Amino acid sequence: MFSDYEGEKAIEIARTVLEKHVLKEDLPPLDPPESFRHKSGVFVTLTTHPGDDLRGCIGYPEPIAPLIDALTDSAVSAASRDPRFPPVRPDELGSIKVEVSLLTPPEEIKVGKSTDLPARVSVGDDGLIVQRDGARGLLLPQVPVEWGWRAEEFLSQTCVKAGISPDAWHMPGTKVFTFQAEVFSELEPHGKVVRRRLSEQHGCRG
Repeated sequence: MFSDYEGEKAIEIARTVLEKHVLKEDLPPLDPPESFRHKSGVFVTLTTHPGDDLRGCIGYPEPIAPLIDALTDSAVSAASRDPRFPPVRPDELGSIKVEVSLLTPPEEIKVGKSTDLPARVSVGDDGLIVQRDGARGLLLPQVPVEWGWRAEEFLSQTCVKAGISPDAWHMPGTKVFTFQAEVFSELEPHGKVVRRRLSEQHGCRG
């Protein structure tokens, strides 16, 4: 469980890294909380203001790096490495909001038959990862709420995100993982940071 202070620091760091990267300026000392030295998954989402259109979203699904390292790299990636968008320009910085999703480690759902999977997915709480034959897709917990999906559609759309058949979650050999996220966001560029309710959140779309 991350505190509001840690969420505010995550946004502050992501915003600083974003701006310094786009402006090609040296990064100052970041002074992260001690908890950011522990490994954690994280996603950085950039949206336009006003309008809340997605502008970039990349992250670390699994806790393979200290949070401070994953956070800084994700901020750079969201600004310049998301293949769906051109790199963020300096003149856009004043109209971009920053959102950070702090993730729990993914856990595989193990069921006797695929038809039992939807009952194990809690829409509004869980994010999903689907993995099959080297393909991998992830959708954050806020996405099915934003689109009004039930668990079955959430599973299918995560397969689509992976670039595989929507019904691949029924197929033997497909692995499905759940995770949870605490999401913090600016209300406006450089504005107040809040812990977001699912009905207000914006997730990575693909």
